[in-house]
Amino acid sequence: MPRYAPEPAPTHGATRRTAVLLVNLGTPEAPTKSALRRYLGEFLWDPRIVEIPRPIWWLILNLFVLNLRPAKSAAKYAKIWMPEGSPLKVHTERQAKLLKGWLGQAGNPDVAVAWAMRYGQPSIASALDRLKADGAERVLVVPAYPQYAASSSGSVMDDVADWIKRTRNPMEIRFIKHFHDEPGYIASVVATVKEYWAANGRPDKLLMSFHGLPRRSLDLGDPYYCECQKTGRLIAESLGLTPEQYLITFQSRFGKAEWLQPYTQATLEKLGHEKTGRVDVICPGFVADCLETLEEIAMDCKGDFLSSGGGEYHYIPAVNERPDWIAALGSLVSRHLAGWPLAATADPQAKERAASLGAIS
Repeated sequence: MPRYAPEPAPTHGATRRTAVLLVNLGTPEAPTKSALRRYLGEFLWDPRIVEIPRPIWWLILNLFVLNLRPAKSAAKYAKIWMPEGSPLKVHTERQAKLLKGWLGQAGNPDVAVAWAMRYGQPSIASALDRLKADGAERVLVVPAYPQYAASSSGSVMDDVADWIKRTRNPMEIRFIKHFHDEPGYIASVVATVKEYWAANGRPDKLLMSFHGLPRRSLDLGDPYYCECQKTGRLIAESLGLTPEQYLITFQSRFGKAEWLQPYTQATLEKLGHEKTGRVDVICPGFVADCLETLEEIAMDCKGDFLSSGGGEYHYIPAVNERPDWIAALGSLVSRHLAGWPLAATADPQAKERAASLGAIS
């Protein structure tokens, strides 16, 4: 097997472009057991996700997890599946198209915008291959995670690095590591909450639920927990909330090890037992609604709160395709593109290379 993938054939008049690649976590191809088995197999085998010695984890994953979890996960996905596909895929694709439009209106119509999933399709490698074939010389990779974690943004960086290792003539690459305290993102989340409250009234408590990680990740130096706390604090300050009016929690656990606390589910059960009249929940760790927000938070956690004696429960959607979020994303991307040529230019060596290979007469 060749060490490097074949290079695209040089063509006369080839252009050099700058591109943006928006990357989100991933999604199965369908809400079925077989599709979930493939997806979970790829996701859970990533050593960034599960840091257990490979031989031991291979046995656990293949003998137990992939035999028990796919059917349950498929049923959960079936509850939220959209006509166009998985919500995460739908929202990410729409965001990429809107970002392309925003950049064009901002005077950069030649900047290409693509999207990919870390797990599932379209893969990061396939998206980079397409951008390279289309003449991209420079790519800004944007993991769609506001807070950096080794298991999310770090894994995206790993996958891009693997692509570079397989590529003879890789493109110039930049990354946006995080945007947990980006003023435009904070403002978009705050505007989402204010608009919801204007239409539906205010709650007794605002709960900000972030995706959970093993507690060990914090002890090993992962900044995720601290960045979540800062995001939550900035949102609360912008909303004028006192410490008694909001909570920051962590949802989604796997295995028996301790994860970041307080846990979302346990907190909602406690609030229910305390007869809290109304709780609103937002998920500022997600820029697009997905299985965790739409099924775990909006459905399962609602049931936990209500069955524990709570009053009203409201889930406030992620920023998704909000114009203010797209503008904030565009501004963030533009700053990170600074110094790169943004207009497509002819490659002066393309004709020469093509002629030397006999590609033109």
